[in-house]
Amino acid sequence: MSAVTHAEVPAEVAAPVVQVRGARKSFGHHEVLHGVDLDVERGTVTVVLGPSGSGKSTLLRAINHLEKLDAGYVGVDGELVGVRVAHGRLHELSERAILRQRARIGFVFQGFNLFPHLTVLENVVEAPVAALRRDRGEVRAEALALLDRVGLADKADAYPRQLSGGQQQRVAIARALALRPQLILFDEPTSALDPELVGEVLAVIKDLAAAGTTMIIVTHEIGFAREVADTVVFLDGGRVVEQGPPDEVLTRPRHARTAAFLSRVR
Repeated sequence: MSAVTHAEVPAEVAAPVVQVRGARKSFGHHEVLHGVDLDVERGTVTVVLGPSGSGKSTLLRAINHLEKLDAGYVGVDGELVGVRVAHGRLHELSERAILRQRARIGFVFQGFNLFPHLTVLENVVEAPVAALRRDRGEVRAEALALLDRVGLADKADAYPRQLSGGQQQRVAIARALALRPQLILFDEPTSALDPELVGEVLAVIKDLAAAGTTMIIVTHEIGFAREVADTVVFLDGGRVVEQGPPDEVLTRPRHARTAAFLSRVR
């Protein structure tokens, strides 16, 4: 039984596609998330900004249950993530059930996390075959189309060590798309890249946004946020300080903490 409780946890979670309510998370005596609420509508891009240590990555990892909340809950597409409700309490799902949920939530990490012993094509094919038990031949054809979509059709037989950082991150995006996710989470997708490689990754994400892919992106790229975001969320000290359309939050912030942060990163 999980220690997580919430006074008004529903058996099912209604729209929007992502709903975070009362999210709290501590590491030791340090509380990283202080009752965060967040809604993400289907087909929109939400960009999460904030200083180092503000809880951005923890929030992202809580959405697909890589981090277990101490209180509150996360719902994706009408279903609680990582937990079920019984007798007014939240109980942890089995690992198999959690993995099944994660297969519907793509995650692109800072450090690519590609399998070094597999080719580019094999990296993209492996997850749908292993997690969804899909036919390898069918998945292979889709994977080749995805590699073409991210501009890497000619690298299908290469190994990760033969690629630039930007190319590896584009493979990671193709791998996330191969699971046909309802939602894709990006945790600082360009932070591990040399500056000249950032643009090629951001271009792929812009294409996904234009296609109506639901995304939550943690980034420090303010110009990129202004271009692609439908909603910008500013997180500081584990709390949502401000959120709204990029033209409002990035151009006319209402809170002094938001303005101070933006003045340092522009």
